[in-house]
Amino acid sequence: MINAKEIITVTFTLFAVIDIIGSIPIVVNLREKIGHIQSEIATLVAGLLMTIFFFVGEQFLNVLGIDIHSFALAGSIVIFIIGLEMILGRDLFKVDPDPRSGSIVPIAFPIIAGSGTLTTIMSLKSEFDAVNIYIGILINLIFVYLVLKSTNRIEAILGKGGLLVVRKFFGVILIAIAVKIFKNNLFV
Repeated sequence: MINAKEIITVTFTLFAVIDIIGSIPIVVNLREKIGHIQSEIATLVAGLLMTIFFFVGEQFLNVLGIDIHSFALAGSIVIFIIGLEMILGRDLFKVDPDPRSGSIVPIAFPIIAGSGTLTTIMSLKSEFDAVNIYIGILINLIFVYLVLKSTNRIEAILGKGGLLVVRKFFGVILIAIAVKIFKNNLFV
């Protein structure tokens, strides 16, 4: 059942995890190394990865003998670490920015649809209705596309200090979300 509150929560959770605003410096750096970044291709590939994981991720976990609550607990730890990275400005998860990779790697995967995003999608399935999660995914993909298309303007408007503030703010939000997911799945 479509629920606006769930859609908003899912949308902001994924927005914080994907952190496309915080990734603008990475995107700008890659653009300087590889040239033009194809926003459409990057968004479509990321959307495809998220959709596949959204629909068959649970079955994949079942094959491995992992229940959704255990995955949600593990995911909450990953989300917590990503939040810490954003706040502390330290990279615990390394991204290999190979200049030959293009728009798909590392932009679509792992920056947009990385392990944190895929883990979050599975974690959200333990708490929210599937239709609301998928709407949140689509809203985020639209936003990702718009940000990738206008990276230069956003960078000029926010400046380095503004990007840093946004990144740290969403880091705190992510840690709070991680604690909530952990708490809700701990004794289920």
